[in-house]
Amino acid sequence: MLISRLRTRARGIDDRELAALLADRALWEIRVLAVDARSQTGEDSSAEAVEKINNWADFCHAMLGVSKKHHWPPSRGTPSRREQAMLDRPMSYRWTVSSPERRAWIVRQIDSAGFDWTPPPPLPRPRIGVPALSMWQHLRLLKGWPVKTPPGRQRLPRQARVLKALDREAIFALYEEAGRRRLGLGKASPWLHAHLDPDAPHFLFPDPADYYWPAPDTGRPWWQCRVLLRMVDGEQVGGSLAVLPETFTALPSTVPRLRQRRLALIARATERDAGLWNRDHKSDCGPETCEYAPAHDPGVKS
Repeated sequence: MLISRLRTRARGIDDRELAALLADRALWEIRVLAVDARSQTGEDSSAEAVEKINNWADFCHAMLGVSKKHHWPPSRGTPSRREQAMLDRPMSYRWTVSSPERRAWIVRQIDSAGFDWTPPPPLPRPRIGVPALSMWQHLRLLKGWPVKTPPGRQRLPRQARVLKALDREAIFALYEEAGRRRLGLGKASPWLHAHLDPDAPHFLFPDPADYYWPAPDTGRPWWQCRVLLRMVDGEQVGGSLAVLPETFTALPSTVPRLRQRRLALIARATERDAGLWNRDHKSDCGPETCEYAPAHDPGVKS
């Protein structure tokens, strides 16, 4: 019995090791889909294969990010409950937002590799609504732009230290460009367009994580931008989007400077993203409530 327990422990795998394994398996899924696509004929078949390959590529990209060890930068202050939970268990978010089918696939990969893994506990339920800024955060408004340069990295140019307000069509066009250029962070969908508030401003600003810090010489010329979106029910949600520097620079800047800093801090403190918002919205989604037919589009995929 003791030997059996020791073997089970020896075969355990942590979240970062699992993410590396899943990234490798996702690449095999892409390879299989690419081989199958060569034997298929018809425009619909090709489009479906490309969509599946893109989804697996997004998942692979996410897993590579999880597999790397990250330290919470002091410049961002104290991590929230959810952020701390994700630091403790790096697979927490991806496991939480994964569909039942994706979770079943993950479990199959673990079993086939002969590992033992304990899924992370549920993440603290994200707070809904505009987060209240602490006194410390209000003081930070006076200390300059909140995005600080990681040690050993080159500072973002002045034109990147700006928050910009866009209408629905303008922000959606950025998602379209990210998808068209396959930048890997965010892409457009009919679901997203239908659920963005058409009458409210949406905000974005470059806020790269250390591992996404711009590095044109390594094939990462885009800026990871943080977005603050207003959904059709009035709730603001956060998220990330890859935007090319020239695209971002060309966008108009109309928000007063102090308000820019405040909105940037609010965006950083917002706990729900569009994927989590969609999970709660699904039961009410339909032509009668938001002029959208769920059967026509799978919505936000994880």
